[in-house]
Amino acid sequence: MSMAANTISTASATAAISADNPVIWTLLTVGQILLVTVPLLIIIAFLIYGDRKIFAGVQMRKGPNVVGPFGLLQSFADLGKFLIKELIIPAGADKFVFLLAPLISVTLALGSWAAMPLAPGWVVSNINVGILYLFAVSSMGVYGIIMGGWASNSKYPFLGALRSAAQMVSYEVSIGFVIITVILLSGSMNLTRMVELQAGGFWNWNILGGGLRNLPLALVMIPMGVIFFISGLAETNRPPFDLPEAESELVAGYAIEYGSTPYLLFYLAEFSNITLMSGLMAVLFLGGWQAPFPTAGLTAHWPQTLISLFGLFWLALKTFLVFFMNAMVRSVVPRYRYDQLMRLGWKVFLPTSMVAVALVAGWRVYAPAVIG
Repeated sequence: MSMAANTISTASATAAISADNPVIWTLLTVGQILLVTVPLLIIIAFLIYGDRKIFAGVQMRKGPNVVGPFGLLQSFADLGKFLIKELIIPAGADKFVFLLAPLISVTLALGSWAAMPLAPGWVVSNINVGILYLFAVSSMGVYGIIMGGWASNSKYPFLGALRSAAQMVSYEVSIGFVIITVILLSGSMNLTRMVELQAGGFWNWNILGGGLRNLPLALVMIPMGVIFFISGLAETNRPPFDLPEAESELVAGYAIEYGSTPYLLFYLAEFSNITLMSGLMAVLFLGGWQAPFPTAGLTAHWPQTLISLFGLFWLALKTFLVFFMNAMVRSVVPRYRYDQLMRLGWKVFLPTSMVAVALVAGWRVYAPAVIG
């Protein structure tokens, strides 16, 4: 209750500042955005390093180990390489759209983090329809890929863009139905509220039904968590669903003609979306910033900043765990054929998630009367 009051009072104070001085409000908002974006970019650099090390470990290689201690600075060396490379635009390309496409992709990818609750009271925009905002903005990311493939004026990029559009639309449908099951459990589309309702221990997490009274729903929500995880791989064009850039048939898909900074922006957008889906998995199913054990007595006398940092630690730990699973799937699962990809999305995930929505809705309506 005090957390909600704190959020409301902060919002009221910000509104008062905006009414008195729009310049100060703008500076505060930009500061909030930078406080999320800059650490996020640094974390993504190390996640790329971790992804490569995990891939190397599975293949019994060392991976990046030259630049910096244990190769930790490899991503920053790659950044420098991309920035100083010559920017080449194909002669027949639509130059404006060609350069606009990666900007759209990276803007939408980073903009999605605005509604992501990182810790108690730590969210750039605590909107009541946060989950819809995330779903809408992430869905628009396909436009950048389509524009990049079309503007390149080449057959392989265009085929990769078409594949990406079909793939992302197919799996967004399943993700939407999975999210509906979580909304039915929480009774809210506010991501912060969803996390608050999962407090008190891991048995209150949505993946186990959201409380001991709803424990039978674990039989529905665990498969929903698995479907969300796999659909997230397909949504972000992640192996084994990286058909839009399958090197065996499309060379590099929609990014063939890109190099230098525009390619870097596409790559950054892809990894930002991967990190977002990992964090969203943690928020929707694994309790977000909530610890897996009751903490009411432990944090009762802690200052608010320390409570927020404690919550941030748990969210980061869960996000890294989901990302590790993501990296392991990339390392050990062979690429799907395109017909297998479509069949999995439309004939398996879609019917399963629709049945799950009906089961969760039925439980929410009739279980209270039966259980009492």
